[in-house]
Amino acid sequence: MRAPLLLLCLLSAGASAADVTALVGGTLVDGTLREPIADSVVLIEGERIVAVGSVDSLPVPAGATVVSTEGMTVLPGLWDMHVHLMINGHADYAHWDKTYPARFRSEIMPASALQLLHAGITGARDLGGPLEDSIAIRDAVNSGRIPGPTLFVSGPFIQKTPYPGTEAFRWGVDSPEDARAKVKRLADAGVDVIKLIDQDQMSDAEVKAVIDAAHARDLPVVAHAHRPEEVRRALKYGADCLEHTGFAAAPEYPPDIIELLRERTANMARGPLFWTPTIEGLYNFPYTVKHHEHIDDTRWHEGLQPDTIADIRASLAHPERIGYFQQTPQRWPTLARKFSQLRESGAMLLVGTDSGIPMKFHSDSTWHELEVWVNKLDVDPVDAIRAATYWPAVAMKADADYGTVAEGKYADLIAVRGDVLRNIALLQRVDVVIKHGRRVR
Repeated sequence: MRAPLLLLCLLSAGASAADVTALVGGTLVDGTLREPIADSVVLIEGERIVAVGSVDSLPVPAGATVVSTEGMTVLPGLWDMHVHLMINGHADYAHWDKTYPARFRSEIMPASALQLLHAGITGARDLGGPLEDSIAIRDAVNSGRIPGPTLFVSGPFIQKTPYPGTEAFRWGVDSPEDARAKVKRLADAGVDVIKLIDQDQMSDAEVKAVIDAAHARDLPVVAHAHRPEEVRRALKYGADCLEHTGFAAAPEYPPDIIELLRERTANMARGPLFWTPTIEGLYNFPYTVKHHEHIDDTRWHEGLQPDTIADIRASLAHPERIGYFQQTPQRWPTLARKFSQLRESGAMLLVGTDSGIPMKFHSDSTWHELEVWVNKLDVDPVDAIRAATYWPAVAMKADADYGTVAEGKYADLIAVRGDVLRNIALLQRVDVVIKHGRRVR
């Protein structure tokens, strides 16, 4: 079939060239393992990609809207698999949790979503927030009423006992029956994932009840991995993804944990075991304490009110005093070893950042994570990109629509001036962001 005829077949009935957007000229890194496509062409009709090729093989229809990507790398939109929309980098959780809940839905969470999108994040997993606010913001974003990445939300954390003053977004359980009831309430409200933390403080029966009830509703479970027994119980009862590098200042994961991981990842019938190490905030802390450019960067102000911005800035006046990072100098030297152990165990690592925690802004957390993986931890750039595109979509069972640049998938793409495979830090300045076929940056 000749190329013009093929193109006509790809366009939907009633479509004209004027309905088509063409990204032309950039080097396409499509999220798969195939070689990058030089002088690429990506044709978009409506929300979907209809054709992918090169300027030599895929003609651009006359009358199409052309977006030049000459000199750029074109990629699938990035995903961040561990964000907190309800916080924006403030250093004092107790103050934030008392002051801002009434603004979560009107200001804080929409601002977080907007900052992520403008940073090139077109998909995100929000792990922890008040139930009604989380559902409302997800639905507003996913319906196009407010800007943001496609969202998958957990609503409140499930844990043994909520911390004082956090009951709106942390739900305790006091029995297996209560655990099942809490999961049912979340599932009935429409959450996409269950977030389980402090499971080492629960009984085995309670942990099992949470995970079994979630899986009965086809909901994945992500579980904290800060302490050895948290990991042991998460693996014993079938959690789907573990979060954080954890284990404080221990120099490495203990042998029994590694053996459990290897046993689980060897079970092909259960699919991948995902792990989101959220590593860059710890890795970069010695630098960010001394160099405050990211605090002075006004991109994290976007969508926030002046008094909120002033409050956040005041809380970060002395980064070296932030209690949240007190043990980081002891943890930092252990991170490379733990990261290597996770990779060697067969766990499928996902890019996620804990974005929103103290001194971590939605406008820059994700590229920082990718930069550490590639430049400090020796991850191949293509593998790092796939951990922020293809594999997150697989983890959320959304890879039929997202994760790679391919015909039929949603047109979620970014373009960055320069060669990202040579210099991953170029992702700090995303030039073009397209979500569901619409250019938003």
